[in-house]
Amino acid sequence: MKLTNKIGVMVDSFGIGVREGLLKAREVGAEGVQIYAVKGEMAPEGLDTAARRELRSRIEGLGLEISALCGDLGGHGFQDRKANPAKIEKSKRIMELGLELGTNIVTTHIGIVPDDPNSEIYETMQQACEEMGRFAMSMNAYFAIETGPETAAHLRAFLDSLSTNGVSVNFDPANMVMVTGDDPVQGVHLLKEYIVHTHVKDGIRNREVDPRFVYGALGFDPMAHEKIADLAENGEYFNEVPLGEGKVDFDRYFSALQDIGYKGYLTIEREVGSNPESDIRKAVEFIRNYR
Repeated sequence: MKLTNKIGVMVDSFGIGVREGLLKAREVGAEGVQIYAVKGEMAPEGLDTAARRELRSRIEGLGLEISALCGDLGGHGFQDRKANPAKIEKSKRIMELGLELGTNIVTTHIGIVPDDPNSEIYETMQQACEEMGRFAMSMNAYFAIETGPETAAHLRAFLDSLSTNGVSVNFDPANMVMVTGDDPVQGVHLLKEYIVHTHVKDGIRNREVDPRFVYGALGFDPMAHEKIADLAENGEYFNEVPLGEGKVDFDRYFSALQDIGYKGYLTIEREVGSNPESDIRKAVEFIRNYR
């Protein structure tokens, strides 16, 4: 096996701001970057045309490209019918920003897909994703759902219920290992028509956990669930660990991506740890060993 995929880095994982993070991404050997674009300096409403051109020029001047923007709006994803109109509009603005910066992929969490396809929340999420998917397709772009909250088979059934593949998949193998206990290799094959972006991350599952404790859910009590990054560090249910130290079988995982013909980015995300830069450098080298 010899990988040819480009290596990306989640700029925000460095924790030093976007501009310094771009410099650091180049320094550690990344070819592309993923950037949060929800609030702060990357909020779409705060970047006028001139600022967007300047940022794209800066990124290209560093020899980088954007693998994707992250448009995760938090909360319950798109489970709340009342909140969805504003969230959908915000997501569309993030996609427009991405296209101006040179990427047609926006990754997001949509909330946990309910087990019952006839439930009101399932229908609410379907309607939101249908609108977003049609919008994405009109621009030759993708909203990519990050794996983790549900099994690959359940996510596949939800995606198949939509009329386009404008809502696709950002595949994160560690989330599957840590939260649902799903097999990432099987997941790659199940979701092969939908995978447009990936995260490279590793983890260990310590015991079974209700995904609602990790991601939250509309009407779920208590809502004082911890962020996944906190849970991944405290180890009660799972731990996010440096690449190669967890339960993601990267030999089989990378082979599966090759089997399905995936040509996109392998983007390193590090949500925990006291020295993310060191972990990211090691992760770049880890992936390069497969080239």
